[in-house]
Amino acid sequence: MLERELEKNTVNVRALMKNTSDLTMKYAKAGGVGVCVISCDGQTDTNRLANLVYRPLSGIDPSVNDPDRIAAMIGGELLIACDEKPVESAEEIVAAVTAGFCVILIDGVAKGWAIGVQGFETRSVTQPENHRNIRGAREGFVEALHTNMSLVRRRVKSPELVFRTMTVGKTSRTEICVCRMDSVSDRKLENEVIERLEKMPLSLVLESGFVQPFLEDKHPLFSEVGATERPDVFVSKLYEGRIGIIIDGSPFALYVPKLFSENFIMLDDYVEKPVFALFIRLVRYTAFLVSILLPGFYAALANFHPELIPDSLLRNLAAAESLTPYSVLTECVILDVFYEIMREAGLRLPSNVGHAVSIVGGIVIGDIVVSAGLVGAPMLLTIAIASISGYIVSDLNNQISLMRFVFILAGGLFGLFGLTVTAFVFCVSACSAESYGMPFMSPLSPFSAKAMRDTFARAGWRKLARTDPDIFDGGEGK
Repeated sequence: MLERELEKNTVNVRALMKNTSDLTMKYAKAGGVGVCVISCDGQTDTNRLANLVYRPLSGIDPSVNDPDRIAAMIGGELLIACDEKPVESAEEIVAAVTAGFCVILIDGVAKGWAIGVQGFETRSVTQPENHRNIRGAREGFVEALHTNMSLVRRRVKSPELVFRTMTVGKTSRTEICVCRMDSVSDRKLENEVIERLEKMPLSLVLESGFVQPFLEDKHPLFSEVGATERPDVFVSKLYEGRIGIIIDGSPFALYVPKLFSENFIMLDDYVEKPVFALFIRLVRYTAFLVSILLPGFYAALANFHPELIPDSLLRNLAAAESLTPYSVLTECVILDVFYEIMREAGLRLPSNVGHAVSIVGGIVIGDIVVSAGLVGAPMLLTIAIASISGYIVSDLNNQISLMRFVFILAGGLFGLFGLTVTAFVFCVSACSAESYGMPFMSPLSPFSAKAMRDTFARAGWRKLARTDPDIFDGGEGK
C-alpha cells in the first residue's frame, strides 16, 4: 500500500522498476503541495501529458495547501482526462505506467491517480495482408488493442456489443479484450473462454498464437479457434453468437467456436449473386481435395493400379518415368519436400528476395531436374497443381501440407486401399471433434438442412434477412 510520504512512494516505485532508464519522475508543485508525475518514456504522448496533466496541475491556486483538498480536485473536480482511475499500491503504479498511463502522487496522500495519456507508436490501419477481398472494406486489425476495439465498435453502434478487458501473462501483462453480442451469445460460452484465459500459465504473451492453444480442444490436426485480420469478418462472427478475443500486440483477432466449413467461406461470397457464391465455393472444396489427394492418387495409380490409366496416357507416363533413377514414391516425396522448402524460404525472406526464390525454384531448378532426368515431368506437374490448389484455402495451408504428405505415403505404399483408409481416418477424426460443444463438421455432420442454406450454396439476402441469426449456423454473414 502507498504511504503518505511522497519520497517513500517514489523510492518504492523506482525499486520495483529496477531503476530502469525509461522511468520518468517529474516533481512539481500543485498549489502549495508537492506532487510527482510518474510516466514511462516512449509509452505516453508528450502533448497529451502536457495539456491533460501538467497544465491543470500548474493552474491550481498556490494558496491551496491542503493535500486532501488537492486530492479531491484531481480525483473529481478537475477535468483532466476521461481515462482516470485511482491506484493504491506501488504494484498498481508500475502496471499503470508500463501500460502508458501517467500516475500523479501527492505528498501527504496515500493514494495516486492514473491518467490515460497513452501515445506509443503504432502501425496505421491498412489493408489486411492475408485475408484480402475484391469488394468491401480495406481495413485490417493492427497491433494496438484500443484501435482494434474502435474498429469493431465503429461497425456495431449498439449497446448489444459488450467488451470485457483482462490482463494475462505474469511478466508481459498483456491486455486481452473478450467481445460478445449480448442478445445472441451464450453466457456459459463466454465464461468458459474467460476461465481458460485466466488459467493460462504463461508469463509472456506476445501474439495470439500464444493464447490459441489454450482455447482449443486438443484436436491433433484442425484448430477449433478461428483467426482473422478483418474487423468486418470478426463482427459477423460476433453477430452469429461467437465469442471474440482481441489481444494487444497482435493484428489477428480470435473467435470461438470455429467450424470446418468456414475455411471455404469468404467475404466476397456475400457481395455477388448466390449462383457465383455456389460456384466459387465448389471450386474451393475441389481445390482442397485436389491439393491433398492428387499426388498420393498419382503415386497409387502408377505403383499399383496402372490398368485404371488410359493406354495413351499410360505410355507417356511410362516413357517419362523410365528415364528417372527413382521410384514414383521417392520422386513424389522429394518434390513435395522441395516445394515445402521453397515455400518456407519465400515466407521468411524479404519480399524483394522472395520473388527471386520463386523464379529460381520454379523455372531454373524445375526445368533442370526434368532435363537432367532426376524426376519426371508428369510428377513435377502433379506436385505443382496440388501446391497451387492449396493456396486457394489459405487458412488450411499447414493442414494441407501435412495431409498431402500423409496421402503420398499411403498411396505410394498401399495404393487406393491406403488412400481410402487414410481418408476414412481423417473424416472420422474431424467428425468426432467438438468445438465448445458444437460438432466441428456441423452442419454436414450432424446434418442440418436449415444451416445448409449458407454452406455449399448461399441463399439470397432477401431470404437471409427474413431469418434471425442462428448461433453457429456454419458461417452466415462472414
